[in-house]
Amino acid sequence: MPNPIYVLNGPNLNLLGKREPGIYGGQSLADIEAGCKERAKELGLSVEFRQTNHEGLLIDWVQEAGEQSAGIVLNPGAYGHTSIALHDAIRAIAPVPVIEVHLSNIHAREPFRHHSMVSSVVEGLICGFGPIGYMLALDALAQRL
Repeated sequence: MPNPIYVLNGPNLNLLGKREPGIYGGQSLADIEAGCKERAKELGLSVEFRQTNHEGLLIDWVQEAGEQSAGIVLNPGAYGHTSIALHDAIRAIAPVPVIEVHLSNIHAREPFRHHSMVSSVVEGLICGFGPIGYMLALDALAQRL
């Protein structure tokens, strides 16, 4: 089996299922993790699934994944809109493929969410499909690998 796919989640995603379900849906992050592990198994892959509310730790994990993963599915949460440091970390681990995922359609929300600081350095962006976006990202990485 190849190195795992790191599925990294940023701030407030630990509140899924409780936080604004009209925007983010009713599934918990544990539900999404279970779905990712199931889909990865179907694809012959494994998943290392993590969440943090701390920007520095998320950057540490991106750097770790650059050494130990086959690719990354990244839901940066709000850090996607604000973090130059996260952008630089992703850029530094190239050519490890990174797929950016957002549960909501960031382009149909508040103007400050329309721009992603990391989109220019990722392989692709999936937004607006809820938890299915994670599965689509895993499928994309499986094709790329």
